[in-house]
Amino acid sequence: MTHAADAQIVDIDVSAEMEASFLEYAYSVIYSRALPDARDGLKPVQRRIVYMMQDMGLRPERGYVKSARVVGEVMGKLHPHGDSAIYDALVRMAQSFSLRLPLVDGHGNFGSLDDGPAASRYTECRLAPAALAMTADLGEDVVDFVPNYDNKLTQPAVLPAAIPNLLVNGAAGIAVGMATNMAPHNLIEVVAAARHLLDNPRAELDELMRFVPGPDLPTGGKIVGLEGVREAYESGRGRFITRATTRIEKVTARRQGIVVTELPYLVGPEKVIEKIKDGVSSKKLEGISAVTDLTDRHHGLRLVIEVKNGFNPEAVLEKLYRYTPLEESFSINNVALVDGEPRTLGLKELLSVWVGHRVEVVRRRSRHRLAARRDRLHLVDGLLIAILDIDEVIQIIRAADDAAVAKERLRTAFDLSEIQAEYILELRLRRLTKFSRLELENEKSQLLAEIAELEEILGSESVLRSVVGREMDAAAAEHGTPRRTILLADGGALAPAAATGASRAKAPAMAMEIEDSPCYALLSTTGLIARTSADEPPARDGRRSPHDALRSTVHATARADVGVVTTTGRIVRLSLLDVPALAPTSEPPSLGGGTPIGELVVLERGEDALALVPLDGTAPLALGTARGIVKRVKADDVPTKDAWEAIALADGDVVIGAGAAADGDELLFIASDASLLHFDAANVRPQGRAGGGMAGIKLAAGASAVFFGTIAAGTEAAVVTIAGPSDALPGTAAGSAKWTPLAEFPGKGRATGGVRSHRFLKGEDALLLAWAGAAPPRACSGAGQPLDLPGEPGRRDGSGVGMPAPVGGVG
Repeated sequence: MTHAADAQIVDIDVSAEMEASFLEYAYSVIYSRALPDARDGLKPVQRRIVYMMQDMGLRPERGYVKSARVVGEVMGKLHPHGDSAIYDALVRMAQSFSLRLPLVDGHGNFGSLDDGPAASRYTECRLAPAALAMTADLGEDVVDFVPNYDNKLTQPAVLPAAIPNLLVNGAAGIAVGMATNMAPHNLIEVVAAARHLLDNPRAELDELMRFVPGPDLPTGGKIVGLEGVREAYESGRGRFITRATTRIEKVTARRQGIVVTELPYLVGPEKVIEKIKDGVSSKKLEGISAVTDLTDRHHGLRLVIEVKNGFNPEAVLEKLYRYTPLEESFSINNVALVDGEPRTLGLKELLSVWVGHRVEVVRRRSRHRLAARRDRLHLVDGLLIAILDIDEVIQIIRAADDAAVAKERLRTAFDLSEIQAEYILELRLRRLTKFSRLELENEKSQLLAEIAELEEILGSESVLRSVVGREMDAAAAEHGTPRRTILLADGGALAPAAATGASRAKAPAMAMEIEDSPCYALLSTTGLIARTSADEPPARDGRRSPHDALRSTVHATARADVGVVTTTGRIVRLSLLDVPALAPTSEPPSLGGGTPIGELVVLERGEDALALVPLDGTAPLALGTARGIVKRVKADDVPTKDAWEAIALADGDVVIGAGAAADGDELLFIASDASLLHFDAANVRPQGRAGGGMAGIKLAAGASAVFFGTIAAGTEAAVVTIAGPSDALPGTAAGSAKWTPLAEFPGKGRATGGVRSHRFLKGEDALLLAWAGAAPPRACSGAGQPLDLPGEPGRRDGSGVGMPAPVGGVG
């Protein structure tokens, strides 16, 4: 008990005490709770969850355990906060609609965009495959370990992070005086940009954006307007608009509706339905009769908004974008910890931090492995000495009074180190066989080779970076998935909507206001469709092209119908009145000058649009398949239906190209083994729609046709071939490309083998992509970013030139 005489009263300035306490609290929130580390992209609680699950052995191939058990282990050993905060972080890492690449594999109710998860005692979890890449090589001294909150255990200060988690999964957190809000991206694109930066440290932002054109959200949808994205990539702060993916369908026999298949990031269907009901009640939204949520696990999101008769669905959709979460904004604020300090980072800085981290991880791992192999080699050398004269070794040990004497005598007799002598004393008798000696000699040879390899890695910065690059490619190949979000530079420009409330009787009059003037229908390699507003074809130099590469061009009129040929051999009728018109301009139009073709025609699952063809009956339609079959459909065999079969395909076969082909035009096949064949279209007799075609090209064993096209008579055509490894993940191998005038390839008869069009380099065994058409050819990435083909034409059977990035299309 303290006596009054011993008590002391200390005067403290309240403002100074409050300032000190607040700064301590702010420091704790910023560094220990709210902000991610720029190297592994994880907040402390997320890092501790992943590390503890790895320590518990919860690998993807093992069984699930209760989430409450994981929460208890993390809270008891590493995280000095409540269980609810830990479980909330664990749940988010398991939600596929929150993260582009989930790190936790959840079993049970982990919530939805509208509802929270079940309690931790009801759900189970284990690590997802991507989490193994985050913790790979953790036991090889690749990162520093720091004490936990009570100094009894240690934990990694950062994870090795073989994937760029911060950019791929994004982050959100509110600290004191600052916050972070980062959008998810596509792993394959980010790794491609990181590889480019690894090889070219002085690369500019424009170069990196050729690989990472914009965010890739887990829920898909569209990003409208890329100016804010570029601003964020440059300064670390920006804003863009996300929009739902919709299409207008007949939902009943007499009524049209708006079908929503993808929603903006972190927007749930119940929130949309609630806002629509509020808008209808307040008279902000008109023309909506019902909203039905038909979402299920098998077909995914399907929100059907029925439009009343007499209302223009396009006009209703524009109102929905304005008054409901079908269109939302996302503000980017790239704040993360770099060397313990919060910084706002652009795209290059984010990539640089991760690339530098991976270089350091591989360097430290190589040092650790080199030391371990040198230590093992030292022991193996000692064992080989002992086995060579094992009788004397046994005699020395038997004659010694104790282990210490035996060890000292062994060291003296055989000139061994203390470690070698100790190891020999612990040697089991079964290791004294002749076979064991052979094993040791083989092990020594292997150790020497590994040591030389590790010394080469540590002795050369270029070799070290090469190892880092290969591991980046492997991570992208193992965990990468195709892009989900469509990027529209200027909004994707739906056709101007009519005033809300316009009657159906007025619809034909509205359509007739568009003059039936000649125009061109255009389909890009990225799947966008548009039409020109005048009878002016895209310029051959591409300056007036609405896309980076045109896959198909058809001359028609504004009120005409064109056919959309699909990979299943169907032709879908499309009215050009539904296709957005491009505004005339002398500047290069952006990628957003069209609309995704999937919004205008209904495609079946696994079916893709290949080409546009005229339906005016002036020339037969030619189709080619992957198995080398060619067919010409009679010019007058065009039904009045909305869709019909144009070719009877064999099981497993698909259409790879189509186009109008009159007698005198050329038909051209290019196979995966680089053989090229072109012949006169007159050699293929036109058939009815029920026909299955005839042999077009003779394919070698294991080869398939990768391109089929039609070349109009008198066209100055070029052939583009891009070669690479056949086992590469689509969209990951850049390959080598060349282009050659078609005139250099001699024509041959139908059903023959053709001539070689590309000589494969080491590591190449197939064509990744091929194309032939009107020169000059243009290439673009899968996201539509332009890529430069070799400036000079190559020999017809020559090799290609390495491309800087994977090519998504040529046109």
